[in-house]
Parts: sequence; structure tokens; C-alpha cells
Amino acid sequence: MSFRRFVSAAAVLSLAIGALCSAPLSSAPDRKPPYWQSLRADEVNMRVGPGEDYGIRFVYHRRHLPVKVLRIKENWRFVEDPDGVRGWMVINFLGNERTASVRGRAPAEMRSGGSDSAGLLWKIAPGAVGKLGDCGNGWCKLDIDRHVGFVRQDRLWGVGQP
Repeated sequence: MSFRRFVSAAAVLSLAIGALCSAPLSSAPDRKPPYWQSLRADEVNMRVGPGEDYGIRFVYHRRHLPVKVLRIKENWRFVEDPDGVRGWMVINFLGNERTASVRGRAPAEMRSGGSDSAGLLWKIAPGAVGKLGDCGNGWCKLDIDRHVGFVRQDRLWGVGQP
């Protein structure tokens, strides 16, 4: 499942500049990459370089999508998305809320507890994004639009050491 859309730089330039001017800077201190962050806006640009002068590669329309921060350059972060696509995002659009995305081609099982024998609650579609809770024994607590349960850690992107 793709989380981005191809666009021309001219189509979103004024929107991107307005969002950059109005979005507050992340209050978290810089960490040493790699580390996880998530998209904190409904629309986020991925650029080919670390600056507004660089072209827009993709526009994401997926608040809370987890991304892996790989490098830092001033207020820009070189990130990787769940599909393995890499590019630059301004820090203003990245938040510290821990999220995870269901990976794989088949639905993931969400269970009432952290084991295969716990009751099956839902089957979660690949690409679904939720708020990440604690992980242990190969399972993570996940909240997808108030549907809370446990998903096998190996079915989630955005967990563990980046």
C-alpha cells in the first residue's frame, strides 16, 4: 500500500510554504539517528534535498505514519517510509508520537493478548497505522482508531531498534 502521491512542485509550493510558516518546531531535542518519528500533519512533503529549493518527491496524506530518521541537517531530516522510499522532510512536520504500520501482504491478526492463543479481535489490513503501546515477547499493543489489541511485532514497521 502506498502512502504517497506524485505531485509537481508548482502544484503544492504555496501550500508547503504556508504550512512551513505556520507549523511549530518540534520541541524534542535532536537525537542521534537512526530513530523513529511519525508524521504529525495531514499533508507532508518529502523533498529530494534538505531545503525548500529542492523539488518535492512525494506528498504524504497520512497523519501518524511512522518514518525512520536516518540523518539530520539543520531543521531537515532524511527519512525512510514503510515502503523503503527515502527523502528529506522538515522537522516541523515530524512528531514524537510512537506509531506503527502493519506490513506484509496479508492482514495481520489483532488479538486480545500478547499470544497466538489469545482471542482474535480483528484482522488488520496491510498499511494500517496505529498508536504504538508497549512491546514484549514478540507482541506490541496497538491502537487503531480505538480498536486496541496486540499484534505480532514482526508484522509492524516502526517498532524496535530502527
